[in-house]
Amino acid sequence: MKKTLTVLTLALLASVAGAQAKKTITIGVFPDLDSVVKAALPGFNKLYPNIEVKINSLAYADHHNALTTALATGSGANDVEAIDFGYVAKFAEGGGLVDISKAPYNAGQYRSQFVAYTFPQAITDDGRMVAMPTDIGPGSMFYRTDFLAKAGVKPSDLNKSWDSYIAAGKKIVAANPGVFLIPDASEVESIMIRTGLKPGEGLYFDKNNKVLVGPDSPRFVQAFTVAKAVRDAKLDGHAGAAFSSDWTTAFQKGNLATEVSGAWLVGHMQNWLAKDFAGKWASQQLPGNSFTSYGGSFYGIPTQSKNKAEAWDLIKYLTTNADQQILAFKTTGAFPALRAAQSAPLFNEGVAYLNNQKARQVWRAAANNIKPIDVNRLDPVADQITNDALSSVLDGTKTVQQALADAQALIQRRAR
Repeated sequence: MKKTLTVLTLALLASVAGAQAKKTITIGVFPDLDSVVKAALPGFNKLYPNIEVKINSLAYADHHNALTTALATGSGANDVEAIDFGYVAKFAEGGGLVDISKAPYNAGQYRSQFVAYTFPQAITDDGRMVAMPTDIGPGSMFYRTDFLAKAGVKPSDLNKSWDSYIAAGKKIVAANPGVFLIPDASEVESIMIRTGLKPGEGLYFDKNNKVLVGPDSPRFVQAFTVAKAVRDAKLDGHAGAAFSSDWTTAFQKGNLATEVSGAWLVGHMQNWLAKDFAGKWASQQLPGNSFTSYGGSFYGIPTQSKNKAEAWDLIKYLTTNADQQILAFKTTGAFPALRAAQSAPLFNEGVAYLNNQKARQVWRAAANNIKPIDVNRLDPVADQITNDALSSVLDGTKTVQQALADAQALIQRRAR
């Protein structure tokens, strides 16, 4: 009897210990990453049965605003936080996130497994790494095959060069009344300023924090000039930013001949944005031998987290597990940052919406040609000032030289 009681006691103690060892961690995400994490949890729980994950999802802007407040105040953050690439530089330089380049994380060991340009986006000037990449948005040109055929334009006419893009665009618009070549001329500038950067150079600042925007910068002068040429030729729809009401309406009406965006756009087009035009769109590389990224997501660990080891287990699973990265792609079309996932048979299959074109091969080639761009904590400030300067050029209130000179002075003043 005594032996039986001892066995029961040991079993009870083991059970209690097991229950105590189980931890609950939280992850803060935004759509559609919430769908990715939800789909990932069954696989994660098989490997880590003692870690329970609670998903806290907010709208994109609300999520990043809440994270900004939590990091600034030192409380209220989740154990794992999703961060869009547009916010990475801000959070990296602002502090509040764990440096995962150091032990026990040693994230640098995984760098060669990822697309080259992803890691630098999350590394600060002093060498800290604050987040792991999970998905990317390799840039692509999407075009309406029927509009091109009616105008007698070949796809290669659109991406041979920017001059060729404009010349072909004039033919397409003339042959298809009511059609615009591109939603907004500003999209051209966005690509061009990301093309031809030198090693160690950022979009707006060099490694010594010198402002690169200005009337003497060939990169910015050319980008502004070509965007203005698109506007003057009446080729764009003045639709503004992606997902604005005008942009959405243009897609749904079917009066766009091309769009330049990330590979993820196909998911939106086939599901709601342009679902009536399946089979009429195709994909190719951007004009002028340009390769750039449209978005991407990261996961970081706030220093205030009390479950850092478990948080890192979740991040590793979401980012370095090839099967999970493939599942994420199947779930939302989130193009994997992990190279191994890109070699899956799925990426050699045709895309039904694009008339079974093997477009994923196009996107994979783009992803592996995008060069790393150094980030700066003032990038968001410089980005807004540069966009405002471009708007003044497009509406004719300033010349290219004047707008860039004013932008340069304003950025220098804000960077002091």
